[in-house]
Amino acid sequence: MSDVVQEFADLLLAARADTSKRLTDIPGRLIPTDEAAAYAVQYHIAVQLGTIGGWKVGAPGGGRVCGPLPLAGLHPSPARLPAAQNPYRGIEAEVAFRMAADLPARTLPYTRTEVVAAIGTMHPAIEVLESRFLDPDKFDLLTNLADTQSHGGFIFGPGTLHWHGIDLTTVKCEQFVGGMLQKEALGYPFGEILEMMDWLANVGSTWAGGLKAGQFVTCGSWTGKQCVAADAEVRVTFSGLGEVNLRYTA
Repeated sequence: MSDVVQEFADLLLAARADTSKRLTDIPGRLIPTDEAAAYAVQYHIAVQLGTIGGWKVGAPGGGRVCGPLPLAGLHPSPARLPAAQNPYRGIEAEVAFRMAADLPARTLPYTRTEVVAAIGTMHPAIEVLESRFLDPDKFDLLTNLADTQSHGGFIFGPGTLHWHGIDLTTVKCEQFVGGMLQKEALGYPFGEILEMMDWLANVGSTWAGGLKAGQFVTCGSWTGKQCVAADAEVRVTFSGLGEVNLRYTA
């Protein structure tokens, strides 16, 4: 590992451990110049955080990116999170899969049929965003990728086993904050959701040995990022899939 990767990873880990150490800026020499550099920082942090409980995969700017989700940050709905330990409080409404079987890293790419066969259930979800930067919007995609795209936690709702027949282009998402509708969307916004799974199985997760049974894979925000108040109650519904609930507490 290079000294630059180690230094940047240590700064991000310190900000995870103590939110008062969130970064307002970083030295220019630490800014990743390509995806390989960003992922090197991300991987080092993931190893320090322990067991991988899931993955996030998205397509900002049209290209696939991903990041591992620490098992300790996964919570079933309804969930409560302390506001003081979650100062950014970004929320994103998402749909996630849960793996029923392993897809270990291998040279021969997995087919769509193999990927689908390894998926167990589909879930409504909220990704909790907690950046290690005071203002993540100040930094570019690669720098935020090193910080696992501001991942802070994951709340999952009930699982649907017979998800194969669900047409996500017709699914409606509604996001409520404090009982008021804040955002809504019709249809998965990133094309074919299983393309995300194919890429993650064959490319994104291979450094960690591939996907494992029990892991969640959350596939990008339907409603975009929204930061909420310290006492916010959040409810997200997906037609045909159910709902997921999160409350921030003092």
